[in-house]
Amino acid sequence: MTPDQIRLVQDSFRDVVPIRVAAAALFYERLFAIDEGLRALFPVRDMTKQGAKLMASLGFVVHGLDRADTILPTVRELARRHVTYGVQERHYPIVGQALIETLAAGLGTAFTPAVREAWEAAYGLLASVMIAAAREHQLAA
Repeated sequence: MTPDQIRLVQDSFRDVVPIRVAAAALFYERLFAIDEGLRALFPVRDMTKQGAKLMASLGFVVHGLDRADTILPTVRELARRHVTYGVQERHYPIVGQALIETLAAGLGTAFTPAVREAWEAAYGLLASVMIAAAREHQLAA
C-alpha cells in the first residue's frame, strides 16, 4: 500500500466509526446474502457483539496500517483462531466483497474510486497475511 492509500483508508474509517453499529449489521447482512452458508460460522443469534468485535478488529488494523510490522503478529493470530471457527481460504474474497459493499453503502459519495482502491489494497494485504498464517497453522496441525 502507498502512504496515500493508507491515509485514505484511515481518513475514511473515521467516517465509519459514528455508524459502526449500522455498518457492522450491514456487513453481516451483505455477507449472508452473498453466501448464506456462512451463517453457520456464527452460532449466535444476536450479532451485536460480533459486530462490535468486527469493528474493533477493523479499527486495530486500519490504525496500524502505517506500521504494519507491529500489527502483523496479531493479524496472524486472528487468522489461526479463524481456522478453528471453520473459516476457509475461499471465504476471504466473499468477506472482501461484503466489506467493500458495506463501505460503499455507508460512505456514499465519499467512497470515491480512490478510496475504494485503497480499501481493496488494504483488504488484499490483510487477507494475504491471514491466508498465509492459516495455511501455516493447518500444515503444523
